[in-house]
Amino acid sequence: MCWFHRGTELSANRRAVPRETQRKRMFQCASFELDVVMPTFIAIRRGLIGLLAALSFSHAASAATDGESVIAQFTDGLTGVDGRFEQRVWDADGQLKESSSGRVALAVPRQFRWEYQAPFPQLIVADGDHVFIHDPDLEQVTVRKQLGEEQQSPLLAVVDAEERQRQFVVTGAGARDGLQWVELRAKRDDAQIDRALLGFAGAQLVRMELQDSLGQKTEVAFSDWQRNPDFAAGTFRFIIPAGTDVVGDYDPKAEVIPLAD
Repeated sequence: MCWFHRGTELSANRRAVPRETQRKRMFQCASFELDVVMPTFIAIRRGLIGLLAALSFSHAASAATDGESVIAQFTDGLTGVDGRFEQRVWDADGQLKESSSGRVALAVPRQFRWEYQAPFPQLIVADGDHVFIHDPDLEQVTVRKQLGEEQQSPLLAVVDAEERQRQFVVTGAGARDGLQWVELRAKRDDAQIDRALLGFAGAQLVRMELQDSLGQKTEVAFSDWQRNPDFAAGTFRFIIPAGTDVVGDYDPKAEVIPLAD
């Protein structure tokens, strides 16, 4: 530190120094600060900025790793799961719109069966090529290419690592309600599901919270999971019932196998 920065303790000595000498010393101190102190300060500042950036990157990488490690506890050795679900949907104003329940089954990596049993029956089957949505009350089935639907299904992305990495940014979201949470945030701006939170208890997926592009929130609670069950033949295949209207992308020449009872 330059001598004139030390304050009043040197004021008496300063009066005894000739004015021209004081000016030279001040100039020398100023030069020292510009030539040595300021570059050092700038280097330290840049170093701190670089350190903070590295720490931020390290934290983001660690959060992603934590998220994947939580998912891995569920997916390690997994070939399929079968269980029950209870689902509630709230609108953008926080008002409960609907409640439903039923059964869910997944087979690694891309087969899926979601069966609403109450309050009204509806069946969604993904066979790996197409997604069939059957509404028996309307006597209608909607068929779509599965590739286009996968971005709307965080649950399928959980068991398909390739799709998960393609569609979502994965991060650890900490602990809440006794569960370890993972966030899946959509990479595409036009994805229908903006954000999904998955709550795990060890190797069990317990809850799923979805936020869609309209601001609606869906919460799904899972129970009675069976890991790697022997699925009945036809669990992930669908036959178009006679007299049912077909809407969407469907090739009538495709193989259609009836569901097992």
